Amino acid sequence: MADVIFVQVLRAFIESLPEGSEGFLGALREKHMAAALGLMHQRPEEPWTVARLAEEVGLSRSAFAARFAELVGEPPLAYLTRLRMQRATVLLREGATLSKASQMTGYASEASFSYAFRQWAGIAPGAYRRRLRTEQQ
Repeated sequence: MADVIFVQVLRAFIESLPEGSEGFLGALREKHMAAALGLMHQRPEEPWTVARLAEEVGLSRSAFAARFAELVGEPPLAYLTRLRMQRATVLLREGATLSKASQMTGYASEASFSYAFRQWAGIAPGAYRRRLRTEQQ
């Protein structure tokens, strides 16, 4: 019941935002941006490109990229990378292997995942997982 109430309150809040409001919640007011965010959140492991996301939501690539960056505050693929890396931290915390984490976050190899994770977090994923284990002891 609490989940239903929360969703209803969130919907009401989003609807009360002025047209063109910036940020994640403001982006949810626009059907194209809401659809793109939904796709990225539902399937972050997909090999999304700006062109493919734009096609999925029915906009031109340039119009989609510009509007997404304007509303969300960062380009679509930067947002997707952050989303994937946040998911990766959860997976690593739960004990996933690097192979599993790379697969579930859309990277073709452990090497590409490790590179992206290191760029995002400033630490290699294996070192991140070891640090978590040390902190939990």
